[in-house]
This record gives sequence, C-alpha cells and structure tokens, in this order.
Amino acid sequence: MIKKICLTLMVTVFAMTFFAAPVLAADSGEQRVTLGADLNASQIAEIYSDFNIERGDVKELFVTNTEEREYLSGLVPDEKIGKNALSSIFITTLDEGSGISVTTKNINWCTEDMYINALSTAGIADASIIVSAPFEVSGTAALTGIYKAYSDITGIPLSELSKAAATEELITTGELADVIGSDQAVEVVNELKKILDKTRTMTDEELRKEILYIADVQNVALTEENISQIIGLSRTLEKLDFTDWQNRLIKMGKTIGKVQKANDGISSFFDSIKNFFTKIGQLF
Repeated sequence: MIKKICLTLMVTVFAMTFFAAPVLAADSGEQRVTLGADLNASQIAEIYSDFNIERGDVKELFVTNTEEREYLSGLVPDEKIGKNALSSIFITTLDEGSGISVTTKNINWCTEDMYINALSTAGIADASIIVSAPFEVSGTAALTGIYKAYSDITGIPLSELSKAAATEELITTGELADVIGSDQAVEVVNELKKILDKTRTMTDEELRKEILYIADVQNVALTEENISQIIGLSRTLEKLDFTDWQNRLIKMGKTIGKVQKANDGISSFFDSIKNFFTKIGQLF
C-alpha cells in the first residue's frame, strides 16, 4: 500500500512539473485558416477542400511573401523561399494536454515531426494543424501562417525570439534531413535540446565535441556545415526561458504532441517514464 501511494504521489508531481498549463493558453475549439496571399481562386478552393471545410465557416487570414521572409531570410537560400506565398494552414485548438498534431499535403521538405518540434519551441501547444499547398513546396513558409493564426486566437503575440528560434530549428533540422534523413535529424536536434542547460556554459569547441558524440550515438555522419548549423541553433535556443512550460518539454527532447499522435505503440518518451518508475518502485 505504501509503495502504491508513493508511486502515485510521484507520478502526480511528475505530471504537474512537466505538463503545466501553457503560457499562451487558448480555448479549445478555436479555428483559423491562414492562406498564402498569392493563391488564385481555384487554388484557394482546392485548399479548402483539403481542409474539409467551407470557405466562410472559419476566420480567414493571409500571409504575404514579405512576412514569410521576415523569419526565413538568412536561414535558407533565397530560391527556396521563392517570391510567392502559397502554403496554407488550418488550425484547431484542442483541450489542454492534447498536444500538437500535424498533417501535410504537397509538403516535400518539412516533416510532421519537424513542424511539431518547432511549434513547441515557439510556444504553441494543444492544436491540430493541417498544412497544404496547391502543388509540392518546401513548407517552410507555413510556420509563419501558424504563428499568425495562433496569435490571432490568443490575442497575444508569440515571442519574437521564440518564433525566430522555432524557424531556425525547422530550417536546421531540414538541412540535416537532406544529409542524414528526417527521422535521424529530428533525433539529433532533440538530443541536443535535452542538454541545453549544459551547452550554455560550453565553448564552441566543447559543444562541437558534444554534437559529434550525439551523432555517433545516433550512428550518423555530420558535415562541418551541419555541425556549424547545429552550434548556431544551440546558441539561439539557449536564449529561451527554460522556466516556461514549452521549454521544459524541449529540454526533454520530446513534445506531448508527438506522444499523443503515436498510434503504433508507446513512444520512447513514455518508455523512459515507465522504466524510471519501475526502478523507483524497486526501492520500496
């Protein structure tokens, strides 16, 4: 009995610590559509068909190419940004603790997990998001549309630093994915985020060795350019306030949304929790 009580209390404290209410809370059921400003009428109709809603049923916003470039310029080649805003998003806020889920159509560079991790960094939580475009695009611009929609829902602008950091994370992960694959890229970045409290005091050379260690554990080979990008991303993420709820999740290297949307088994995140409490239980 004592063992069960102790374990229950520890689980409760654990949940309160890591699943605290988000800073930018949004009421469940709020919806927004953000369209690329350069879509034509037929493309907009196609996008709404992908969203499975009628135009006019949900508040509609637009994102311009200028707004896209605000966060993308300097991070990706100009040709990847393009001159037109096309990718669009449909967001629905969910009950607290539901996490983030993302589905995509005609997005050929950004993966769902890349979006989820970047959105967590930006401070967005508990939302279902569809990203769509009329034809295949990289999908980097959609992040700006999500920022705009979520800020409109909450009435509070997302932190400029968080938005910039989230965009840099998305781009860096995408560049890594081109070299080592998307799943491995996400894992490398997640492992880095677990130790950001330590990297703050590291020199660039010490951080470089840590990155190479992470890569070796993940059994991937990084280029010098990759390493430089990861160092830059680390220095950006280190500036975020790790007392905020989303940054505690980042430090763990996982997001609630990734766990919630995993329908094919228990994630390694909850496996680690299970193992942790199993070991604790053996003490009683």
